[in-house]
Amino acid sequence: MKKIQKLIPVVLVACASVYPFVNQDNIKFQDEIVAQTVTKNEIKDSTLAKVTLEKNKSAFETLIESTYNSLVLENESFPSYKSFSKAFSAYYQLEQEGLIKNDILTVIDFSLSSTQKRLWVIDMEQNKVILHSLVAHGRNSGEEFATSFSNKLNSYQSSLGAYLTGETYTGKHGFSMRLDGMDQDLNAMARERAVVVHAADYVSASFVNEQGRLGRSQGCPAVPAEINKKLINLIKDQSVMYIYHSNLDKLEDAFKTPLFS
Repeated sequence: MKKIQKLIPVVLVACASVYPFVNQDNIKFQDEIVAQTVTKNEIKDSTLAKVTLEKNKSAFETLIESTYNSLVLENESFPSYKSFSKAFSAYYQLEQEGLIKNDILTVIDFSLSSTQKRLWVIDMEQNKVILHSLVAHGRNSGEEFATSFSNKLNSYQSSLGAYLTGETYTGKHGFSMRLDGMDQDLNAMARERAVVVHAADYVSASFVNEQGRLGRSQGCPAVPAEINKKLINLIKDQSVMYIYHSNLDKLEDAFKTPLFS
């Protein structure tokens, strides 16, 4: 994402414990320590490196806030700041790894009731919400509210964290899209579990009116049939999907992990 690259070079050391796809052995400082590559042990011994990291952390947090505030001003519906912050950080990390080919960020907030629209598709070039929708969680994650999550086969629960969107195919649910989990602990089994984006008739306002909640999937982020094709075509081929829940707050925040003990 060119806009973010130009605004701030950011140190990603602290993200390694939460997002294992970040290189944990070598860290490139792009501010005061330009072009110097150091190991984590060397960072601990470097006061200058610590100061640089703190400055970059603060600058990155400011970038998240300014991007979010712009999003709020430009759109009638937007995700919570906490869910956006987590999703934005994951997006930036994947962008730095060169893994993003489609500048779209999809935020799903499973902290919310399934009766609410809790999926947002954001065009990161325009900083604009381009789609807002209902989305189902896994049947063993909860009833109206999702409370349990799993990365295990046959759990029929949703998995949290960052995903890259994959290829499309036509299967038993019609036009669908595969997902690749980017976190070893949270969602790396997505392919094996066949966690995909697909349409479902139990994801609709009429189902909510009848049952008091959405229907539930086998772990997939299932969406309304009427927007399924549009959604998939917007986000397919290596954009970022981030599934958030307030339980993630129990994990160390990516840019607040203590590096210097």
